[in-house]
Amino acid sequence: MSQVSAIPRISLTWLLVAQVLVIIPHLSHLPLWIIGLWLGSAAWRVQIFRMRARYPNAWAKGGLMLAAALGVFLSRGSLIGLDAGVVLLVAAFVLKLLEMHTRRDALVLVFLGFFVVVTAYLFDDSMLMALYSFLPVTALLAALIGLQQSNLATQPWPTVRLAGGMMLQALPVMLLLFVFFPRMGPLWSLPVPNDKATTGLSDSMAPADIADLSRSAALAFRASFNGETPPRSELYWRALTFDRFDGRRWSQSDYAEFAPAAQWQKQGEPVSYSIVMQPSSQRWLFALDVAETTLEQTRQMSDFRLQRRQPVDRSLIYQATSWPKALREPQPSTESLRRALQLPEQVDPRSRAWAQQLKRDYPQPEQLVEAMLSHFNQQPFAYTLRPPALGPNSIDDFLFETRSGFCAHYAGAMTFVLRAAGIPARVVAGYQGGEYNPAGNYVQVRQFDAHAWVEYWQSGRGWVSVDPTFQVAPERIESGLEDALSGEQTFLEDSPFSPLRYRNLSWLNELRLAWDNINYGWQRWVLGYQSQQQLEFLQRWLGRVDAQTLVMGLVGGGGLMLGLLALWLFKPWQRARDPQQRVFQRFERLLVRHGVTRQQGEGPRDYAARAALQLPAQAQAIQAFALAFEAQRYAGQAASAAELRLCLRALRRSLPWRLTRLES
Repeated sequence: MSQVSAIPRISLTWLLVAQVLVIIPHLSHLPLWIIGLWLGSAAWRVQIFRMRARYPNAWAKGGLMLAAALGVFLSRGSLIGLDAGVVLLVAAFVLKLLEMHTRRDALVLVFLGFFVVVTAYLFDDSMLMALYSFLPVTALLAALIGLQQSNLATQPWPTVRLAGGMMLQALPVMLLLFVFFPRMGPLWSLPVPNDKATTGLSDSMAPADIADLSRSAALAFRASFNGETPPRSELYWRALTFDRFDGRRWSQSDYAEFAPAAQWQKQGEPVSYSIVMQPSSQRWLFALDVAETTLEQTRQMSDFRLQRRQPVDRSLIYQATSWPKALREPQPSTESLRRALQLPEQVDPRSRAWAQQLKRDYPQPEQLVEAMLSHFNQQPFAYTLRPPALGPNSIDDFLFETRSGFCAHYAGAMTFVLRAAGIPARVVAGYQGGEYNPAGNYVQVRQFDAHAWVEYWQSGRGWVSVDPTFQVAPERIESGLEDALSGEQTFLEDSPFSPLRYRNLSWLNELRLAWDNINYGWQRWVLGYQSQQQLEFLQRWLGRVDAQTLVMGLVGGGGLMLGLLALWLFKPWQRARDPQQRVFQRFERLLVRHGVTRQQGEGPRDYAARAALQLPAQAQAIQAFALAFEAQRYAGQAASAAELRLCLRALRRSLPWRLTRLES
């Protein structure tokens, strides 16, 4: 291998460092054998550099590739999909070390590293991840610099300092492109496995499901209101409506997918707000009742929930306006009411009998509902995350035996009894409340705020929402889950180090809220800067914006940025002023016009002597200027540049008029 094509030691060192930094963000979703693969490949590569091992032959490389593909298949169950695709890419990034013979191979490895850095954002797009990515990118740039033939090839720290300087120089251009470059949808996508676990609500509900969610502190969404934030007790965030019950689970029927949007009437004051929603891999959005939004590819379903055409697979920001006092579906369809009365046959006979008794005692739906709420309030029901197990007749067991449960127990039981009494009812699942962050004036809603409540239909009033959980644990609605479970100490018991468990420490809580506010700003202004937000931002500052305006903005802003960057690099204001040298440069340009070009390394005296030989008619003027320049420049004689300019003017007058005129 020639010395020119060999990979310098400093470049190999930074490549190994860069691989470590690139792989670290992927550790949470990479199989453990990838770590072993990198350790083995790195050790082998170092031994090759030390000439103690050979490059793998074609059979060895083929075997390693097949082994990596088999490892991906065994650990991910497939060779396609998001997880499998990223693991394959990282494995190729690691194995490329062993195939790297020349600088060209090293360049391929560097560029592959840049791509692997980007794939980390598929799993984590937080601000911390963005800041961290500067480390592997800087290391990759240092490896790229180390590949060049320069005096930095054997100096590690000057190399990385130069790489860091290049990163800083690229920041203005990056910001310019971020602001002006048109937002486009992804040009490609990887299919997400159907069995990929996600944190959040699902399209069916059993009591234990929401209880499990309430053990998670994962963020669901943040909401900021245009005006005063409503009280916590009024924040019922609808996500799904369950109208089908099989005796154990509640689920939503297919009817809501195809039925036309329900009729409703706006009443009362509207509430406007914006939501930054975390990826859920589901199509439904979160909103207060009854909500409208201008978000593209989103519509209001027949059960008043908001739903997108595509799943929410990345952070989503949208605006919504709700009318909490709206009259919802005063004249529902026959099919809608029929589904709101559906019950499985031959289950929970005691609950059915109780429903018939309530119907006889309270013939009006509103009275019967109030009687049930009073029953939950006055009888010894308990609110707990650790309810006893229920038998085949789950509603009977809960209402008459255990009397302990979570919100899903109460909502499901009340909906069952109302249906058995002939009152159309359904379960609504979503989130209730949220923690107010005064630092950013917004509400953050987490998975432990998951909640279920009831809505029933009454003639003249439409669908009316009630919450039986409030009768048993009002502190859950007014203060939150932590206060509701203070007696049994089960709040986030599986997360002992979560800062949410230590909100009683004021200094720690203030730090947590401040950091969350920073992340909220990151999501709103960086991740949320999509096509609609970009258009609104540019129209606010530039007025009417079209494609021509964007192009002119990119070109003009790019020119300005490059000009500022050039000023910062060359720093002309830091150059020492040298009037003598400037006059000599004018002297040199004048002679060049007359065919006398200064040779490289030629001193002023020799240059003047050669010019005098080629221009004998002006020899005296040339020698006079050269002597004056030497006296001032080297002999230290006190004189101003004005004397040199006089000598130069005399020389110019002695030269032929046409060429002198051109020089002037």
